Amino acid sequence: MKQRKRYALVGASGRGLGMYAYPLKEEYADVAEVVGIFDPNPVRSAYVKEFCRLDCRTYTDYDRMIRETRPETVIVTTVDRYHHEYIIRALEAGLDAITEKPMTVDLEKCRQILETEARTGRKVIVTFNYRFTPYITRIRELLRDGLVGTILNVDFEWLLDTRHGADYFRRWHRRKENSGGLLVHKATHHFDAINWWVGEEPEVVNAFGSLRFYGPNRKKRGQRCLTCRHRSSCEFYFDLTANERMVKMYLEAEKHDGYHRDGCVFSEEIDIEDSMSVNVRYSGGALLTYSLVAHSPYEGFRASVSGTDGRIEVAEYQSGDSTGGTHQTVTFFNRRNERITYQVPKATGGHGGGDTRLRRMLFRGDLPDPLNHMAGSYEGAISMLIGAAANRSIARGRAIRIQDHVPLADYRKR
Repeated sequence: MKQRKRYALVGASGRGLGMYAYPLKEEYADVAEVVGIFDPNPVRSAYVKEFCRLDCRTYTDYDRMIRETRPETVIVTTVDRYHHEYIIRALEAGLDAITEKPMTVDLEKCRQILETEARTGRKVIVTFNYRFTPYITRIRELLRDGLVGTILNVDFEWLLDTRHGADYFRRWHRRKENSGGLLVHKATHHFDAINWWVGEEPEVVNAFGSLRFYGPNRKKRGQRCLTCRHRSSCEFYFDLTANERMVKMYLEAEKHDGYHRDGCVFSEEIDIEDSMSVNVRYSGGALLTYSLVAHSPYEGFRASVSGTDGRIEVAEYQSGDSTGGTHQTVTFFNRRNERITYQVPKATGGHGGGDTRLRRMLFRGDLPDPLNHMAGSYEGAISMLIGAAANRSIARGRAIRIQDHVPLADYRKR
């Protein structure tokens, strides 16, 4: 019988539970095992262990877990600001690291990860599940096959509705030091997909951002929904007690770390933007215009890719009146005034079917990868660096050259 690979979960988060711990137990127990769970909050790690019926120990001491459980790979699903710490400690201990996106949150931490990986010879995988959705994959195939010719320009607009978007302003993400803001935490998905489509390296970034919808822009606000006197009239009221998992993982865990999962979306401590606009120039000359809005009435994206031979237009919706149908469409306009459509069947499962496909390639490894779906530290870097450079551009009011801060040429895949 083939020996199972040993994984340690670093961060007893909702993502850690749903994306990794539970599927590893239920779907991949023949090839993988979770040998330890680390989290500073013992309530959360105990809940993940119990819910997933895992035969392992839980730890509040990371080094002790590594020493006692002897994993081969760590899976990092902590708050984003700590990703670099546990990735680096794993690499230096002779282990590989799988990390949730974003790889890290700022320019300096990114450079530290790349330097450590190069020095230790170990491997970092960044789990960009969005690449694995059939729709994004089909766009990649068409562009790789030269449908639009040389890519000249990309326009990409992402809209978060006020159910999903507001949740980033309740949680730890609302502080830029924790998440890098939505231009890092959320947009790293989008920048990675665009980088994958374009096939060039981002060089110069210029950005603007504002906080005018959430944050301290409403007088009627409190500290958290659970105790707020405005909860009966607030359209953003979030009932933490209505979901058993929320109660077990967060409400019952508050006594250990004081973290409130239901913070007021109009809090004065919020310092991330809710409206963002970014321009990027790529190494081959392609230009990107990107926007992210976190307060839309509906959710989804619209994008176009223009090239020397024509233009494709694509769109995907997760909420609103455009979510029906069994297929998604790629529309191509060529230089002969022709309009050609490509239909892509909609997939089911987490994140448009991306989670399932990613896990299979990650843990079973029995699928070919001709399009380079699996991403490493370089791809993790060039996606989050657009967001990190955009944050710096917003703060300093000028364009930022990525190479001035992180020498990507030293780590670029050959």
